[in-house]
Amino acid sequence: MSATFLGMPAFPRNAARAVGDSQLRFNLRKATRTIRGRRAAMVGEVPGWEELRAAGRQIKDHTLRHLDRYLLQLEEAVARAGGRVHWAADADEANRIVAGLVEATGETSVVKVKSMATQEIGLNEALAARGITAYETDLAELIVQLGDDLPSHILVPAIHRNRAEIREIFREKMAEWGRPAPEDLTDEPRALAEAARLHLRERFLSTKVAVSGANFMIAETGTLVVLESEGNGRMCLTLPETLISVVGIEKLLPTWQDLEVFLQLLPRSSTGERMNPYTSTWTGASEGQEFHLVLLDNGRTRVLADEVGRQALRCIRCSACLNVCPVYERVGGHAYGSVYPGPIGAILTPQLRGTDSGASAPPGGMPASAAPAPGGRMPASATAVSRGRMPASATAVSRGRMPASATAVSRGRMPASATAVSRGRMPASATAELDASLPYASSLCGACYEVCPVAIDIPEVLVHLRAKAPHPRAERLAMRAAGWVLDRPVRLARAQRLSGRLRRFVPRRLPGPAAAWTDTRDIPDIPAESFRDWWDRTDGGTR
Repeated sequence: MSATFLGMPAFPRNAARAVGDSQLRFNLRKATRTIRGRRAAMVGEVPGWEELRAAGRQIKDHTLRHLDRYLLQLEEAVARAGGRVHWAADADEANRIVAGLVEATGETSVVKVKSMATQEIGLNEALAARGITAYETDLAELIVQLGDDLPSHILVPAIHRNRAEIREIFREKMAEWGRPAPEDLTDEPRALAEAARLHLRERFLSTKVAVSGANFMIAETGTLVVLESEGNGRMCLTLPETLISVVGIEKLLPTWQDLEVFLQLLPRSSTGERMNPYTSTWTGASEGQEFHLVLLDNGRTRVLADEVGRQALRCIRCSACLNVCPVYERVGGHAYGSVYPGPIGAILTPQLRGTDSGASAPPGGMPASAAPAPGGRMPASATAVSRGRMPASATAVSRGRMPASATAVSRGRMPASATAVSRGRMPASATAELDASLPYASSLCGACYEVCPVAIDIPEVLVHLRAKAPHPRAERLAMRAAGWVLDRPVRLARAQRLSGRLRRFVPRRLPGPAAAWTDTRDIPDIPAESFRDWWDRTDGGTR
């Protein structure tokens, strides 16, 4: 994860600050409800939406089961088309690869297409440390960059800003990054877009290196696919002399036919459109352009080893779950302390961050002892998928592919020496305060599961991760006592009668550590008579 977010306070404290910001809540409520309404209208037009959703889930599950095979097929296809593939086990290695490629061109700046993966690894900061400036070209990302801000939404990173705030950011900061904003700039959307267009046009025409992500990769042809709404991606992908794409290994699809399903699911679920305005595809290196593909693990194989948690890797970054989440609507994305906010972030971030999320930890999650050899290749001495490396069925480590001694990811299990997720423990990062708090950033209402286009059961994963998080001794004792009472009907009946007799002594606010619960909730009224006793007394309500 980006170092930008490391060291942030735990979710409850972040959320407490956010709910006190009335302007933020207004901005979020207006934006999420608008997008939510558009999505509902577009999905309602598709008679077989649930069948389409099931197809997306099945394609993703099949690909993840056979990820090792499809990754090798992709590498071979990209190489045949004139591109070069680099394997990055973690964020540090990915950043070193990209920075090295940029430095090899002699350039000191790059233009970027909106990319969650590059935000995840903190690429902009890593490039800046080596004297390379990264210019965001997506409008919302530009707003975030100019405002020295952090993204707060997967689809609309500047969703927490309103038009007046954006105008002030443009007027105050745009000149520091290039062409200044017009003197008479207003907060009309058309005027703001035109100011950004003129500002970015100079970058597109003068910058010779571009960095992108990808929504999908097609294994059979080595094709990468980017869906966008503004056209900036098309400019970045075609004009520069060198194109570097950083893509998570889970973005793979086996065939072009599979892509057809997701080109229907993603636009409707994200922007509420039948199809997105721009769909760019490229295969290998085009004439006059050098192409590099950096395949990023950064904890994904560790997530894949968890039979419940792995469904998070189906995510296609549509943000539909954020737009329906009552928690996100009130606290925004910054409270999650990650580039992946909202419900999907609550299950993905703790799993991806396989090390302590303190500032001293490697951003990606691979232990320092497992650092791969330089040059973007995977080391021949790799011993376990649990170290965050690549799946195991690669055939030739000497060709710079994947480690030879790891257990096949397609089998869905970790090697015996691994810190087994199946033993009921969270990854090491979940012991960090922020990551351990994220699975609790939900009311478990289930709205996120209902709208997810690939049917990720986010509530199931949240409960799964909560069970693995460390619980205080007092909480464990309380749960044990509750289990003892609920185990026998006679015990429950006696407890209900006793609570009914003592109900006038129940405080409105709980004492001690339990006080935090009643800070935001009312203690339910305890009835004088339990339903069980009422049923017996009235013979089931007949007298």
